[in-house]
Amino acid sequence: MLAEGYRIYLATRKKNDQVFNRYIMRPIAGFTVAILARTPIVPNQVTILNLVIFVLASVLLVALPSFTGGLAAIAVLEISYLFDCVDGMLARHKKIASKEGHLFDFFTDEIKALMLACALGLRGYMTGGLGPHLQPIPPIWFLFATIGGVVIVASATSLTNFVRRPELTGKETPVEAHYETVQQAAPASLPKRIVGLGLMFLRFLNHYPSHIYVFALFGRLELFFWIYVANNLLYLGQGWLGLLVRFGRPPRSAG
Repeated sequence: MLAEGYRIYLATRKKNDQVFNRYIMRPIAGFTVAILARTPIVPNQVTILNLVIFVLASVLLVALPSFTGGLAAIAVLEISYLFDCVDGMLARHKKIASKEGHLFDFFTDEIKALMLACALGLRGYMTGGLGPHLQPIPPIWFLFATIGGVVIVASATSLTNFVRRPELTGKETPVEAHYETVQQAAPASLPKRIVGLGLMFLRFLNHYPSHIYVFALFGRLELFFWIYVANNLLYLGQGWLGLLVRFGRPPRSAG
């Protein structure tokens, strides 16, 4: 079973994946896929399961405001993320990946992003903590920050949906794209590598399973809240700048 799980892991990894995924979550997910592949369970059911587990983690973040409660909530969150890796790997392993399944997975990811911002903000409201300037702030400010954070994250996910539309990109995402794996070649030029490293760092900051547990271990989940919201705000600003350049300029003359 372990050997089979490792083979599945190698065959179903994604290109440009997070380091946390490559060396921790996806090896575990490969073993999980080896088990689930022998059952009638389909990837969309796994997606639903990971969303349900994430809802539980969000509830625990608010209902258990203690240090140990935070650790328990993040442990449940990481279990949810494990199944978030499993659903796509299971689809690729069974050769049943689809655009519909990918969209459903992204839709649930949007819900989880909003729940995470909301739960962390409400936790800060209940416990107090440090503000973005690393000084204690009144708990009531976390309530205002929660509202703003949810608006920012919701706007960021809406932006992603908008800029990915084929009407804007000029092309549809083929089903084959969901089978792209790590074996495919990376950009070779130095400028592309530098840009890639910068984007990788920003994706790492926004990829909460990679490091949220560190903040939980230090009892400072409120600091992750500020980082998470700030990174989404940065992405939103960059995206809107591109949209303003594209849609705000006057139309070109026909002649």
